[in-house]
Amino acid sequence: MCRVVDLRQAVLAKNDASAHALRDRLTACGTTVVNLLSSPGSGKTALLEQELLRARERSVSVAALTADLATENDATRLARSGVPVKQVLTDGLCHLEAGMLAGHLDGWLPEDTRLLFVENVGNLVCPASYDLGETLRVVLASVTEGEDKPLKYPTAFGLAHLVVVTKTDLAAAVEFDGIAFRANVEQVNPGVEVIMTSARRGKGVGALLDRALAAAEGTPVHTPVMARQTHEHPPAHARAHTHVDAADALAHTHP
Repeated sequence: MCRVVDLRQAVLAKNDASAHALRDRLTACGTTVVNLLSSPGSGKTALLEQELLRARERSVSVAALTADLATENDATRLARSGVPVKQVLTDGLCHLEAGMLAGHLDGWLPEDTRLLFVENVGNLVCPASYDLGETLRVVLASVTEGEDKPLKYPTAFGLAHLVVVTKTDLAAAVEFDGIAFRANVEQVNPGVEVIMTSARRGKGVGALLDRALAAAEGTPVHTPVMARQTHEHPPAHARAHTHVDAADALAHTHP
């Protein structure tokens, strides 16, 4: 087990170094990265498509990179917005890594990009531990996933700068308890903002773009308590996934 934990720490340390370099590089170019995390089927792509359309209407230079295990369906949907879009197929890897992201940006990302939205693989476990050089980390959950989602995935929600609830047009049908959800978010990430949205009804659409632009302009983002604890005690970050076996840990060393 010690070998697995040590390997995990080494992998995360390498990724953190890559993320730091990528953040510096993109900041120098005037580009801000927004990392979107969620479970499969959360409505992340539908909301992002609407946000990209709003950005284009407001003449904000944006681009989107979307990652999946297979198919280019999401990229096809996002491309309807008219902004630059790139699909990344991870060949089975359950998350993006900073070095991987940097490689896909080379020769593709337009120089004048103000915001780069990264739609991570649909998974709230592995992606939670990997910094992509983002300025704003957003975790999304739909009302159909239940109010206890933040408690089931405390690392993902605990490290978020912003939480977005999707599909609120279905809230009544699934008897979603918004007060309970907010209380659970507050338990793992005190003080983080929660935005209620419905891509279908247009509710809350544009709020994500507003928060991303504010971050790009230098407005401080929320600092999660968990992030402060991680910074003070680096091994705690690695312990978030000590359940990973040696074979899986080795798989994460692939470029």
